[in-house]
Amino acid sequence: MLQSTATPVILEPEFLEGLRQIYEEKMVFNQTLGLKLTSVTPEGVTARITMKPELVGHFAYNRIHGGVISAVLDTLGSAAVLATLAAKHMDEAPFKRLERFAKMGTIDLRIDYLRPGIGAYFDIHAQCLRVGSRVGQARMEFMGPDGSLMSTGAAAYIVS
Repeated sequence: MLQSTATPVILEPEFLEGLRQIYEEKMVFNQTLGLKLTSVTPEGVTARITMKPELVGHFAYNRIHGGVISAVLDTLGSAAVLATLAAKHMDEAPFKRLERFAKMGTIDLRIDYLRPGIGAYFDIHAQCLRVGSRVGQARMEFMGPDGSLMSTGAAAYIVS
């Protein structure tokens, strides 16, 4: 078995802070959702949202709205693609790599709702599967407080 000798890419604090600002502050809808990034690497992005009354879809069960699930999966998928894209272009300054966000857009999004979204908080994980010169693909997971998989997503994003 061959061992990889490639040095892992570490994204700079300036890039990570800029990405956090984009996804937590500048995307105002994410403030409403309460989205907080918990980890950002070229290998994947994780975040958390805390349940609150504004996110309820089914009032009788205090279940999170399916649109919230879809929105956070889409958001995290794009963040994972942007982080992977940034790692491919480490020759550019952090602010130049963050400017790539302006050209990104969702091309295709598929969400599978597997279990009712009931819980005090939810963890979201996204992984970039591939990023090319024009399109990036991601796979996402929406999990409950006990780690149970509640929803999955797959998306394609235009990156140029």
